[in-house]
Parts: sequence; structure tokens; C-alpha cells
Amino acid sequence: MARTATLSRQTSETDITLTLDIDGSGRADIATGIGFLDHMLTAFARHGLFDLTVRAKGDLHIDFHHTTEDVGIVLGRAFAQGLDDK
Repeated sequence: MARTATLSRQTSETDITLTLDIDGSGRADIATGIGFLDHMLTAFARHGLFDLTVRAKGDLHIDFHHTTEDVGIVLGRAFAQGLDDK
């Protein structure tokens, strides 16, 4: 059984698409527009040995809060869906 998930979240502040393969190899393809967040998600995937793709567009001209928060929400939901019966 594949432990994967692909989810999207659209709000008035953000547009997030994320794909997670829990049984991956540590590959990451991250583009959030926030350099530090990209770095941390890449390290998280690499050291956690799962594959992660994230595309995020947000209201970065205001601040990074909404994009960071919504990526976290989608990532958590992706893990919950991918793990299903844990």
C-alpha cells in the first residue's frame, strides 16, 4: 500500500499544492518563496527520508506568516492522509 498524499489548500492569502511520499528517498522539490522555509522543508525531507514537493504562492509582500502557516497545515494533513491507519 502506497503511503502518499497530494493535497491543495487555497485561501484568500495563499495557494498551496503539496505531494508527500512517506516511503521515499529524501528527495525534495520546494518552492514557497521563503528561502528559510524552503531550506527547512528540504532538510526535513532529506533527513526524514521521504519525498516532498511543495508549490506555494502567498501574500509575501505583507509577511511570511500565512504562507508558512498554510504549508504547515497542508503538510500535517498530508502526513495524516498518508499514514491513514498508522
